[in-house]
Amino acid sequence: VPLVESGGGLVQAGGSLRLSCAASGRTFSGCVMGWFRQAPGNKREFVAGISRSGGGVYYADSVKGRFTISRDNAKNTLYLQMNSAKPEDTAVYFCAAATSYCSEGYYVPKSPNEYNKWGQGTQVTVSS
Repeated sequence: VPLVESGGGLVQAGGSLRLSCAASGRTFSGCVMGWFRQAPGNKREFVAGISRSGGGVYYADSVKGRFTISRDNAKNTLYLQMNSAKPEDTAVYFCAAATSYCSEGYYVPKSPNEYNKWGQGTQVTVSS
């Protein structure tokens, strides 16, 4: 598994969680990375994405203003800070790398089909 997520768990509505994603075996610090989530019965959806330098960040409308994506390329780690959590945020969260987007620029794809390296996912449950 090229990417390993951690930090998931149970949180009350209004609470916070911080997810981490560490690369295993190779570095993705030069590539676009993103967070996706999938709830039971739903398609995998884009949550947030970040360019290789961190200068370009993008969010789904449903999490804008509450979630923050960041990366530490020296540590080869991606983060997702989740604040003001809502029950509808409950899902398995996946981090992913898009190795077709490892050049300079700020474009971040939102389709999961553009990402080819995935973690195994971490469960986030928000109770009401």
